[in-house]
Amino acid sequence: MIAVANDGAPQVRAMLQRGIDPNSVDAAGDPALLIAARAGNVATVDVLLDARANVDARSRFGDTPLMAAVLQGRVEVAKKLRARGAAVNTPGWTPLIYAATGGHEELVRWLLAEGAAIDAASPNGTTALMMAAREGRYGAAVLLIEKGADVNRRNEAGATALGFAQATGDKTLEERLRKAGARD
Repeated sequence: MIAVANDGAPQVRAMLQRGIDPNSVDAAGDPALLIAARAGNVATVDVLLDARANVDARSRFGDTPLMAAVLQGRVEVAKKLRARGAAVNTPGWTPLIYAATGGHEELVRWLLAEGAAIDAASPNGTTALMMAAREGRYGAAVLLIEKGADVNRRNEAGATALGFAQATGDKTLEERLRKAGARD
Protein backbone atom coordinates (compact mmCIF):
# COMPACT_ATOMS: atom_id res chain seq x y z
CA MET A 1 0.00 0.00 0.00
CA ILE A 2 2.96 2.33 0.52
CA ALA A 3 3.98 1.74 -3.10
CA VAL A 4 0.40 2.40 -4.25
CA ALA A 5 0.16 5.62 -2.24
CA ASN A 6 3.53 6.86 -3.52
CA ASP A 7 2.87 6.04 -7.21
CA GLY A 8 5.44 3.26 -7.19
CA ALA A 9 4.02 1.68 -10.33
CA PRO A 10 7.06 -0.57 -11.00
CA GLN A 11 6.99 -1.90 -7.43
CA VAL A 12 3.23 -2.43 -7.58
CA ARG A 13 3.58 -4.26 -10.91
CA ALA A 14 6.30 -6.50 -9.44
CA MET A 15 4.16 -7.34 -6.41
CA LEU A 16 1.18 -8.14 -8.61
CA GLN A 17 3.35 -10.45 -10.70
CA ARG A 18 4.28 -12.27 -7.49
CA GLY A 19 0.61 -12.89 -6.79
CA ILE A 20 -0.56 -9.96 -4.67
CA ASP A 21 -4.28 -9.40 -5.20
CA PRO A 22 -4.96 -6.13 -7.10
CA ASN A 23 -8.09 -5.79 -4.95
CA SER A 24 -6.16 -5.71 -1.68
CA VAL A 25 -7.26 -3.18 0.92
CA ASP A 26 -5.31 -1.22 3.48
CA ALA A 27 -5.86 -1.33 7.25
CA ALA A 28 -8.67 1.24 6.92
CA GLY A 29 -10.46 -0.87 4.32
CA ASP A 30 -9.59 1.30 1.32
CA PRO A 31 -8.97 -0.68 -1.88
CA ALA A 32 -5.61 -0.13 -3.57
CA LEU A 33 -7.27 1.38 -6.65
CA LEU A 34 -9.13 3.91 -4.52
CA ILE A 35 -5.89 4.92 -2.78
CA ALA A 36 -4.13 5.43 -6.10
CA ALA A 37 -7.12 7.28 -7.60
CA ARG A 38 -7.46 9.64 -4.62
CA ALA A 39 -3.77 10.51 -4.84
CA GLY A 40 -3.91 11.01 -8.61
CA ASN A 41 -1.27 8.34 -9.16
CA VAL A 42 -1.92 7.78 -12.86
CA ALA A 43 0.81 5.19 -13.47
CA THR A 44 -0.28 3.08 -10.50
CA VAL A 45 -3.94 3.36 -11.51
CA ASP A 46 -2.94 2.02 -14.94
CA VAL A 47 -1.04 -0.90 -13.40
CA LEU A 48 -3.95 -1.82 -11.12
CA LEU A 49 -6.51 -1.52 -13.92
CA ASP A 50 -4.34 -3.70 -16.16
CA ALA A 51 -4.28 -6.27 -13.34
CA ARG A 52 -8.10 -6.19 -13.34
CA ALA A 53 -8.63 -4.37 -10.07
CA ASN A 54 -12.34 -3.90 -9.40
CA VAL A 55 -13.08 -0.47 -10.87
CA ASP A 56 -16.09 -0.04 -8.56
CA ALA A 57 -14.55 -1.46 -5.38
CA ARG A 58 -15.90 0.33 -2.33
CA SER A 59 -14.25 1.50 0.84
CA ARG A 60 -15.88 0.69 4.16
CA PHE A 61 -17.68 4.04 3.80
CA GLY A 62 -19.01 3.16 0.35
CA ASP A 63 -16.66 5.34 -1.69
CA THR A 64 -15.51 4.11 -5.10
CA PRO A 65 -12.24 4.95 -6.85
CA LEU A 66 -14.14 7.31 -9.18
CA MET A 67 -15.68 9.11 -6.21
CA ALA A 68 -12.26 9.54 -4.62
CA ALA A 69 -10.76 10.80 -7.88
CA VAL A 70 -13.45 13.41 -8.60
CA LEU A 71 -13.51 14.72 -5.03
CA GLN A 72 -9.81 15.52 -5.43
CA GLY A 73 -10.19 16.89 -8.96
CA ARG A 74 -8.20 14.07 -10.62
CA VAL A 75 -9.53 14.47 -14.17
CA GLU A 76 -7.16 12.08 -15.93
CA VAL A 77 -7.69 9.35 -13.36
CA ALA A 78 -11.46 9.81 -13.45
CA LYS A 79 -11.51 9.41 -17.22
CA LYS A 80 -9.33 6.28 -17.06
CA LEU A 81 -11.66 4.73 -14.49
CA ARG A 82 -14.73 5.54 -16.55
CA ALA A 83 -13.11 4.13 -19.69
CA ARG A 84 -12.78 0.87 -17.77
CA GLY A 85 -16.45 0.89 -16.78
CA ALA A 86 -16.60 2.81 -13.50
CA ALA A 87 -20.21 3.64 -12.62
CA VAL A 88 -21.24 7.31 -12.67
CA ASN A 89 -24.54 6.58 -10.95
CA THR A 90 -24.09 4.72 -7.69
CA PRO A 91 -26.46 4.09 -4.81
CA GLY A 92 -26.00 6.62 -2.04
CA TRP A 93 -23.41 9.35 -2.45
CA THR A 94 -22.43 9.72 -6.09
CA PRO A 95 -19.41 10.86 -8.07
CA LEU A 96 -21.38 13.95 -9.16
CA ILE A 97 -22.11 14.92 -5.56
CA TYR A 98 -18.41 14.51 -4.76
CA ALA A 99 -17.28 16.54 -7.79
CA ALA A 100 -19.69 19.34 -6.84
CA THR A 101 -18.52 19.22 -3.23
CA GLY A 102 -14.96 19.72 -4.42
CA GLY A 103 -16.03 22.49 -6.79
CA HIS A 104 -14.52 20.74 -9.81
CA GLU A 105 -16.56 22.24 -12.62
CA GLU A 106 -14.79 20.34 -15.40
CA LEU A 107 -15.60 17.07 -13.70
CA VAL A 108 -19.20 18.11 -12.97
CA ARG A 109 -19.67 18.94 -16.66
CA TRP A 110 -17.97 15.68 -17.74
CA LEU A 111 -19.98 13.50 -15.35
CA LEU A 112 -23.21 15.03 -16.59
CA ALA A 113 -22.11 14.31 -20.17
CA GLU A 114 -21.39 10.73 -19.07
CA GLY A 115 -24.98 10.35 -17.86
CA ALA A 116 -24.73 11.21 -14.18
CA ALA A 117 -28.18 11.83 -12.69
CA ILE A 118 -28.20 15.54 -11.84
CA ASP A 119 -30.63 15.25 -8.92
CA ALA A 120 -29.40 11.95 -7.52
CA ALA A 121 -29.49 12.14 -3.75
CA SER A 122 -27.36 10.81 -0.94
CA PRO A 123 -28.98 8.59 1.70
CA ASN A 124 -30.08 11.73 3.56
CA GLY A 125 -31.49 13.33 0.40
CA THR A 126 -28.66 15.77 -0.25
CA THR A 127 -27.93 16.53 -3.92
CA ALA A 128 -24.92 17.82 -5.83
CA LEU A 129 -26.44 21.31 -5.97
CA MET A 130 -26.96 21.35 -2.22
CA MET A 131 -23.37 20.30 -1.59
CA ALA A 132 -21.98 22.87 -4.01
CA ALA A 133 -23.99 25.56 -2.19
CA ARG A 134 -22.99 24.27 1.23
CA GLU A 135 -19.30 24.29 0.33
CA GLY A 136 -19.41 27.69 -1.37
CA ARG A 137 -18.66 26.26 -4.84
CA TYR A 138 -20.35 28.98 -6.87
CA GLY A 139 -19.14 27.84 -10.30
CA ALA A 140 -20.23 24.24 -9.75
CA ALA A 141 -23.58 25.38 -8.35
CA VAL A 142 -24.28 27.66 -11.32
CA LEU A 143 -23.32 24.90 -13.75
CA LEU A 144 -25.76 22.53 -12.05
CA ILE A 145 -28.49 25.17 -12.10
CA GLU A 146 -27.89 25.80 -15.81
CA LYS A 147 -28.05 22.07 -16.52
CA GLY A 148 -31.44 21.80 -14.82
CA ALA A 149 -30.82 20.77 -11.22
CA ASP A 150 -33.91 21.02 -9.02
CA VAL A 151 -33.37 24.26 -7.09
CA ASN A 152 -36.20 23.52 -4.65
CA ARG A 153 -35.31 19.98 -3.66
CA ARG A 154 -35.09 19.35 0.08
CA ASN A 155 -33.04 16.79 1.95
CA GLU A 156 -34.37 14.80 4.92
CA ALA A 157 -33.60 17.68 7.28
CA GLY A 158 -35.55 20.08 5.05
CA ALA A 159 -32.44 21.87 3.84
CA THR A 160 -32.22 23.30 0.32
CA ALA A 161 -29.46 24.74 -1.83
CA LEU A 162 -30.90 28.19 -1.10
CA GLY A 163 -30.73 27.53 2.62
CA PHE A 164 -27.11 26.43 2.35
CA ALA A 165 -26.24 29.55 0.34
CA GLN A 166 -27.93 31.70 2.99
CA ALA A 167 -26.11 29.87 5.79
CA THR A 168 -22.73 30.51 4.17
CA GLY A 169 -23.60 34.13 3.42
CA ASP A 170 -23.18 33.68 -0.34
CA LYS A 171 -25.48 36.46 -1.53
CA THR A 172 -24.44 36.00 -5.17
CA LEU A 173 -25.41 32.34 -5.18
CA GLU A 174 -28.56 33.12 -3.21
CA GLU A 175 -29.57 35.62 -5.90
CA ARG A 176 -28.71 33.17 -8.69
CA LEU A 177 -30.82 30.45 -7.06
CA ARG A 178 -33.76 32.83 -6.64
CA LYS A 179 -33.52 33.82 -10.32
CA ALA A 180 -33.73 30.10 -11.12
CA GLY A 181 -36.94 29.81 -9.08
CA ALA A 182 -35.67 28.77 -5.66
CA ARG A 183 -38.10 29.48 -2.85
CA ASP A 184 -37.65 29.71 0.92
